[in-house]
Amino acid sequence: MFPGTRGGIDVEDLLKLILVLVVIWLVLKIVGDVVGFVTHLLGPLQPLLGVVILVLIVLWLLDRI
Repeated sequence: MFPGTRGGIDVEDLLKLILVLVVIWLVLKIVGDVVGFVTHLLGPLQPLLGVVILVLIVLWLLDRI
């Protein structure tokens, strides 16, 4: 590819890039729906879940687990 040229990307490469972006979008949508469902089920326990996750991250960073 030379500097200053336009349209230097192949159609196949562009389609692959779009396909990857669509797959990422779908995965994020599914993960968001699953997380939303789980948090809906937990109800009032949501703050407790956040504290547990925070403690696990801190313990991981301190090499305690």
